[in-house]
Amino acid sequence: MNYNQIAKDILTNVGGSGNVKGLTHCFTRLRFQLKDSKRANKETIEHLEGVISVVESGGQFQVVLGTKVNQVYDAMVPMISIDETTEISEEKVSIWNRILIAVSAMFTPMVPAIAASGLLKGFLTIAKILAAKQGVDITVNQTYTLIMAGTDALFYFMPVILAYTSAKVFKANEFIAMALGGTMCYPSVVALMTGKDVVSMFGVTITKASYASSVIPIIIGVFILSYVQKFLEKVIPEVLKIILVPGLSLLVMLPATFMVFGPIGIYIGNAITFVYTGMMNLSPAICGAFIGGMWCVFVIFGAHRALLPIGINDVAQFGHQNLLAFAGAANFSQGGAALGVMLKTRNKDLKTVAASAAISASVCGITEPAIYGCNLRLKRPMIYAIICGAIGGAIMGVGGVYGDSFANNGILTFATYAAFGMKPFVYYLVGVGVSFFGAMILTYLFGFDEMGDKKKKTEATAVAQTPESKTTVETKNTEFDPSEADLFIYSPIEGEAVSMTKVNDEVFSSMALGNGIAIIPEKGEVVAPEDCTVTLIYPTLHALGLMLDNGVEMIIHVGINTVQLEGKHFEKFVEEGSHIKKGTKILSFDIDALKKEGYDTIVPIIVSNTPVFQQVSGITGKGATLEKSVIAIKKNQ
Repeated sequence: MNYNQIAKDILTNVGGSGNVKGLTHCFTRLRFQLKDSKRANKETIEHLEGVISVVESGGQFQVVLGTKVNQVYDAMVPMISIDETTEISEEKVSIWNRILIAVSAMFTPMVPAIAASGLLKGFLTIAKILAAKQGVDITVNQTYTLIMAGTDALFYFMPVILAYTSAKVFKANEFIAMALGGTMCYPSVVALMTGKDVVSMFGVTITKASYASSVIPIIIGVFILSYVQKFLEKVIPEVLKIILVPGLSLLVMLPATFMVFGPIGIYIGNAITFVYTGMMNLSPAICGAFIGGMWCVFVIFGAHRALLPIGINDVAQFGHQNLLAFAGAANFSQGGAALGVMLKTRNKDLKTVAASAAISASVCGITEPAIYGCNLRLKRPMIYAIICGAIGGAIMGVGGVYGDSFANNGILTFATYAAFGMKPFVYYLVGVGVSFFGAMILTYLFGFDEMGDKKKKTEATAVAQTPESKTTVETKNTEFDPSEADLFIYSPIEGEAVSMTKVNDEVFSSMALGNGIAIIPEKGEVVAPEDCTVTLIYPTLHALGLMLDNGVEMIIHVGINTVQLEGKHFEKFVEEGSHIKKGTKILSFDIDALKKEGYDTIVPIIVSNTPVFQQVSGITGKGATLEKSVIAIKKNQ
């Protein structure tokens, strides 16, 4: 897989580097902030090689790539030049969407480290349980202490880490922000804040609070820092900026943070914790069912990012969380539904996607391939997953399940939820089992609308045989029943499919180049009829060659004698040699302009390797589209 080409194709279709205001990525998605989302060609991107889906949510244009996102991101970064000082004419984005974008950008870079912390803590929990059965307490062992420090360090120094990511979001100096966060965690400051004596600064008594492991105070502090920095950069002479701007920024922000913004952040964090705890106290089952059922719906819209600080704050402040336990029910239900799809479907491509997605969701807790690759596309598996996730979450709520780290839910992090005793751990396993196997069984028993080869063949045969469709099958020399066909090719152009004999060019009408079909176009676009490789694009753009993944070689010739235009009125959207998915736009042409200049716009579509097949026939009729078969092929026996 050519990651550079994938990155280039995606970047081209989001409007180019000049349309990109910001780019981040999570486990499975590239997350673009675009200056003008209308310039992005969503449909084309969805059909590019390697792309699972495209989601527009929370002011972001998100391209779902699955596990290859890191390689594509690394390939794309050198292609992008983002001018942070340029004034941009943007579409209006709501305050809520701005908050979601900011939260996502601040916390997403931390996710791999948080996942690693959870995995290590799970291993330590297993080791502790096994050692306790032998009468050994490994918690006093120095090795245990050192590894445990590695799992807790991320949360203890959360203000420093968040200072960096927040500064990137708010465009403040990252290292001044980290110095501010580091001050909050400094041992002498922690001792002052946790001691018995009153703490004052410049003679003013300040609110005592423990800022080590805190989340919200540093975010507010860096937000204010960004404005202080901008003000100082405006008023301080250029020659003095390198020293005075950072120095004065810290001088202003240290007292401002400890006197005003730090306490405000602590109060906001306490209020959020109070609301979530209140929901738990009201009904753990309802709270668990809500999170377990709706979490993956939140994922679709990107709203789950707004909930992550709750779990991170709980681990940092209290050493446990249950938010991701409930979210784990949703993860496993998506994996179970995907497994059900894999067991049920007869479509080989869908079976492969579903199997991979089930493993990704169940082992690693990465659900986007399951959501976008099969469950959401098929609709009913998504519904089964929501129902079973809600039931599983409710069971966990009733059982008082908690984890001792903020770990993405999957088989690898099971042990995280064994840290507080076997009873809640059993409830966790039961919740996971109900979510996973429930969704799998419902999907398998009640099914879904099948996709793929069987659907294609049925549809194409129906089009060819139904009298109401007014279609006929055109075959060279011998009669051919389309119901006996092994392959069906969809139309790469919208319009009316007519016999090749109607083409006013003897080379095409005689089918000397091969059998096929001709389209009288109604829309000036040529798209890939199947997943294929673009083997040739003629320099004048009027003709192209495709090698379909099913072995069919195809020539598409736009108009008659249009070579004389030397590319005028034509535009290409992919490069020769590209491997593209079905539906990817390859060429566009101006039908009216071609007609105005006196050219016949009919488009012959030729199967150039006709001799390798037993029969190749065109299916004529109006309404040719990418969803309607226009060529039927019977393979040699």
